[in-house]
Amino acid sequence: MKIATWNVNSVRTRVNRVIGFLESSGTDVLAMQEIKCKPDQFPYKAFEDAGYQITMHGLNQWNGVAFASKIPAEDIEIGFSGMPEFKQVQEARAIAATFDGIRLWSLYVPNGRTLDDPHFPYKLEWLDRLAAVTAETLENEPGVPLALMGDFNIAPLDTDVWDINFFAGSTHVTPEERQAFEAFEQIGLQDVVRLRIPEGYTYWDYQQLRFPRNEGMRIDFILGSESFAEKVKSAGIERDERKGEGPSDHVPVVVEI
Repeated sequence: MKIATWNVNSVRTRVNRVIGFLESSGTDVLAMQEIKCKPDQFPYKAFEDAGYQITMHGLNQWNGVAFASKIPAEDIEIGFSGMPEFKQVQEARAIAATFDGIRLWSLYVPNGRTLDDPHFPYKLEWLDRLAAVTAETLENEPGVPLALMGDFNIAPLDTDVWDINFFAGSTHVTPEERQAFEAFEQIGLQDVVRLRIPEGYTYWDYQQLRFPRNEGMRIDFILGSESFAEKVKSAGIERDERKGEGPSDHVPVVVEI
């Protein structure tokens, strides 16, 4: 089974690129983030014509998460227990489903914006609650092959950004965020891609010629439980998907199990 995660930055804008990637890569399950649409706006037909079923959660033109899969989605879960709200809204940032016994989450972690913005403590609380819920799952089902996939909006290592000095005083690289990310490793998850690809970015801003200069960030991850990690045969970061006409600012991250 080939599994991928991709912040597509508007599925309606990039539907042809997403379908093209699915067909050329032979991906069986794609977790998408920032689909930016409501259910009645999703381009279902294009995916169905390509042989994919859609499982999605979107509330408006912001955020939104989904799966495109050749395999039926089972035990679908929208959000997670105790997921924090922002301004009294539980945003469309998390969806889970089981595919042939593999439990997958598509996650769009809050950005945080700036260190003094209310979005920053919201981000930390969101991550803390996700880690607690995941720890409970692993305690109750220690053998479950589970993966948290998506845009975490955190660069865990200094080498995950092109210039750590550029990010001084900014989100994504603070000790608090990195500690929140490390919490997933402490409960038994591991970055199954970094083990195979130690270096490489997954995001390049559209501004300032960031991509041609390779001024990127590594903020998209697949964190797997022990039983999931044991199944992984290979991994990839599809850098070429940042090239060409109308790309997302993120690229797919892929594993084969």
